[in-house]
Parts: sequence; structure tokens; C-alpha cells
Amino acid sequence: MKLELVLVPSTSHGHLPPLVEFSKLLVDGHDHLCVTVIIIPPRQELRTPSISSYIASLSTMPRDRLRFIVLSDADRSNSPNTEPDFLSYSESYKPAVKATVAKLYDQARPDLSKLVGFVVDMFCTQMIDVANEFEVPSYLFYPSSAVFLGLQIHMQYLCDVEKYDVGELKDSDTELEVPFLTRSLPAKCVPSVIVNDELPVVLSHARRFQETKGILIDTFSELEPQAVKFISGGDSHLPTVYAVGPVGLDSVDYKQTEVLRWLDDQPYRSVVFLCFGSMGGFNEEQAKEIAIALERTGYRFIWCLRRAAPTGPPREFTNLEEILPEGFLERTVEIGKVISWAPQRAVLSSPAIGGFVSHCGWNSILESVWFGVPVATLPLYAEQQLNAFEMVEEMGLAVEIRNHFQGEYMAAAETVTELITAEEIERGIRCLMKQDSDVRDGVKKMSEMSHMAVMDGGSSHAALVKFIQDVTDNIF
Repeated sequence: MKLELVLVPSTSHGHLPPLVEFSKLLVDGHDHLCVTVIIIPPRQELRTPSISSYIASLSTMPRDRLRFIVLSDADRSNSPNTEPDFLSYSESYKPAVKATVAKLYDQARPDLSKLVGFVVDMFCTQMIDVANEFEVPSYLFYPSSAVFLGLQIHMQYLCDVEKYDVGELKDSDTELEVPFLTRSLPAKCVPSVIVNDELPVVLSHARRFQETKGILIDTFSELEPQAVKFISGGDSHLPTVYAVGPVGLDSVDYKQTEVLRWLDDQPYRSVVFLCFGSMGGFNEEQAKEIAIALERTGYRFIWCLRRAAPTGPPREFTNLEEILPEGFLERTVEIGKVISWAPQRAVLSSPAIGGFVSHCGWNSILESVWFGVPVATLPLYAEQQLNAFEMVEEMGLAVEIRNHFQGEYMAAAETVTELITAEEIERGIRCLMKQDSDVRDGVKKMSEMSHMAVMDGGSSHAALVKFIQDVTDNIF
């Protein structure tokens, strides 16, 4: 009998690719397991050519027992001419997801195929209702850190039980004692999505986590031992937690680009890589400070630079010579590349890369650990402030440029009046690129642990096997 599992991802760069990679692990891990990934279109402000191209590529992915179904704007239950908030947007696709699943499994003979569950993204908890209608269990896929999951649960408790006003944390010097970290968490490092207007969304999803039968988290126990222990314990009141990460980092697309060819000619660990995710951009003033810092250090560099937009994804600067210091591009032409995009995983895998200046998105952190590249932290939005704090203070795998750059969810750097100076950035890069440092040694050791975790007998592989066994046990 074929066992059918439905996956519903959140359609953004930080969420969709990890769940797609996880779907491959599922079909490879059980000969009778079939997976259908139902993809909801991205919200308008998250639509970029790269995410559209990625979604289109899924239909050509050859994989037995794995299929992708892409819904359209027309499948929404309300008018596609309106742009609802995050919660109502996912809610509006519930009828379409239900109809899609019903159509798929009405066609299947019950003696040959059985629906055994849903796996929904952390931002698609409304789809738990659809799983309930089919009378199958739901599981949560959480492509962020165990520490952020712990904080979501902790904040939900503070708000719902202790009636705490989380808004008091904004611009506060308070330090929080939390059970998922070994040290106090400064209020300035609490993610902007919690202290700003996104808090109701964060709490709404957190309240539903306990309704699932299990939570799959893209981390590994050796990386976040304190947090994994907390969320796996009874005090968190969470269902079974499966730490199955890092997901899908063992394959890299080495398709040659100009940047990769240039890297091939650079000395070992000589290049600093600056990249800030699909939604990270800067205004002109901040871009100049970064340029000044880079030139002062004298290091070779690859810099992915885009302009922060008032709404939606960042855009390319139309003329870099107008916004960067006069003569910068000419003076650094032999040692640096200023580009709008780079294949991040392929770049980080290059032996020429000596350090990574990052916004500290969770995927980027896992990639830096996997490839053994130390990080300098420059968080911009979402939960990145917390990730940066964890990397520097809890893990010791990064150096700090700034850990509390509070911005709004999108166009983060554009909305922040505070400037990170060239002196701060230069100091951070010089510390990052030290060849003999505790941070570099720590990243090397953690890299080895990350590879061991996903191998047969490793902690994450064992968690994946346990999840698949738990899912297949649902048929009895």
C-alpha cells in the first residue's frame, strides 16, 4: 500500500527550498511513501524572479513518488485583487488545498493508497484545519532555529498567561532569563517580528503548534543543545520534536558563473563574502559605509549589494558609481566583485572564502556551519537579531558587527535611521578574517558535526527515521 503525505510550504526563499529538500529525504527514506507538495503562490510583496523561477523548476524535477502542484491566484477564495494580511492570505487558500487533496485521493483506490498526514510550514498553521477535515494528523515544518521556536512559545506564554506587554521590550535595556539559552537575552536582540506589528501573527501561529502531532525543525542537536533540550521537554508543552537538519546541504549546484570562476583564482581563505538574503538591502548612505570599510581592510571581497525598497523585495542600484565612494570600483577592480546576486551555497563551498558577512537568516547560518565558514553578524529583520545573538554569544561561531539592528520586516535597512559605521564594519571584518581564532576553530568542529548528524547513525538521521516510522504507524 502506498502511504500519501501532503506538504504545504510557505512560499519564500527561506521556507520553500528547505521543505522541498525535506520532501526528497522522505521519499528516499521509505519505499512506500509518496509525497505531494501543494504550493501556494507567494504574496505580491514576496514575488521575485528568482522565487518564480525556482517554483517553475520544480515541475521538471525528476523524482519517483514526489509531485508538486502549484496553485494560482484564481484559486483564492476571495478576490485576488485584494491583498490581505499574512494570516488571512493563507486562510484564503484552505478551500483550494482541501479540494486539491480531495481530488487526488478520490481517484485513488483505498486499498492501494492511504493519506497518512499533512506537514505544514510554520506560517501555514491554518492548514491544520484541512488535515483535521481529512481526519489525519498534522506535523509542523519549522525552517528556523530551536531558539526562535523556544522564544515563540515563551512569548505566547507571557502574553496569554501572564498578560505581559511585550511592547515594553522595544528600546529597552532589559535582559530576559529564558530556559532555552544558557545566558540572558538582551531585549535589543529580541526579533523585530516580536516587538513590532507582526506580534499577533507570531502568537497566532504559536498557539496552534500544540495542535500538531510533531514538529520537524531544521537544526541539529549538537548545534543548539540547550534549545533542543528545552523544546523537547515537558515544560515547553510541545508535541514530539524532530531535529532533522541541516536539510539538503549535501548537494551544491556548481554551474560555473563569472563569480565562481573568479573565486577559483583566489588564494585560500582570502575572500570575504557579503550577502544579505533575498529581502536584504541598504540605502545609499549605508552602502557607502560598507564600501569604505571594505577598502580599508584591503581584503578581497564578493559583495551582493541591492537597494532597500519601501515595499517588497530590494532592487538593483541603477548606477553603482553614483552611490559608492568616488573611484571605489576602479580601485578595487582587481580584488573585489560588487554584484546583485550570487549562488550563495556554491560561493560558501569555495576554499577561497575566508569569512561571511551575513544578515543571519537561518538558512545562511546552516550553510556557513556546513561549509565551515565563520560569520560576522549584521541582522536586518525577522528573527535575525536572535540568530545573530545565538551565533556570537551562545555558539561562539561568529563575530559581531551589530546584533541589534532593529528594522521592519521588509525594506529593513531603509526604515532604520541608525547607521552602522565604516569603523564598526571594518573592525568586524578584520576580526572575522583572522586565520587563527577560536571562532574559526569552532566553526570547523561544528561543520564536522553537521555532516555527521545527517549520516547514518547521526542525530538528525535518527530523528528523520523516527519521524517516518511515526507517520507510517498512523495506518494502524
